[in-house]
Amino acid sequence: MNHQASKLEALVKSNRSTGVKKTRFIAITSGKGGVGKSTIGANLAYLLARSGLKVAIFDADIGLANLDVMFNVKMKKNILHVLKGEAQVSEILIPIEPNLVLIPGESGEEIFKYASPGLFEHFMQEAHVLDAIEVMIIDTGAGIGEHTQLFLKIADDVVVVTVPDPAAITDAYATIKVTSRMRGEIDVIMNQVNSAKEAIAVFEKIKAVARANIGEGLQLRLLGKISLDPKVALSVKKRMLFCKEFPTALPSKEMLEIAANIAKKLEHNVLVDATESGLSGLFRRLMEHF
Repeated sequence: MNHQASKLEALVKSNRSTGVKKTRFIAITSGKGGVGKSTIGANLAYLLARSGLKVAIFDADIGLANLDVMFNVKMKKNILHVLKGEAQVSEILIPIEPNLVLIPGESGEEIFKYASPGLFEHFMQEAHVLDAIEVMIIDTGAGIGEHTQLFLKIADDVVVVTVPDPAAITDAYATIKVTSRMRGEIDVIMNQVNSAKEAIAVFEKIKAVARANIGEGLQLRLLGKISLDPKVALSVKKRMLFCKEFPTALPSKEMLEIAANIAKKLEHNVLVDATESGLSGLFRRLMEHF
């Protein structure tokens, strides 16, 4: 585990360059609830932050908001309070670990209900406190709802999480099909698998169906797998991150590999204007597509 973590840290350092980099927005979604989407997002954010990246995780799964439970913290106010002028951006941010902050979110519908031009302009000015963020994990709602699609449309990367269950696979494919109308690249994480063989077999089935019905234009990639392990369920029950609580467990090692794959994508980041960074960059993109 230590060797893998060191490799990830070295990769992060090698990718760094001078100047302002845009934040890489990574939306993690799923076809249905209960497949471990938020657990994976929280642990991924933790590992990326521990590698030296400045990371934020935005809880956009308001119907089933549970990142505060996973990180064992209390949320008093969220992004909606900022948009309504009832709080400052700095007041809602929850530090989790060094380099990692939780941004309590709200549903897309609620966000834009209060996003008047005046309030939005004020919010954008305040949101610059997060411009140093290098990676923002967006924990979206499950399914193919309109506002979930909005986050998937503006993200740099979309990661669909599923498990080897027929219903979950069907719903994951439905999410992939809808998302493919907005983008040509989608990553998949196979969770709760019994073996690498099972993960690859299920992914290849999804890929074959996608190729037949969506076409060759979609690049569907297996970002990684997470093995079925009671330690993961135990850590969730104890409100702890499994990568932190059980760093030598197989799922933790597999999460490190996924984090390393994400870090490699940072090599493709280019220097851009600061308005494409942090929370202000995220909301600028949302407003352009709403």
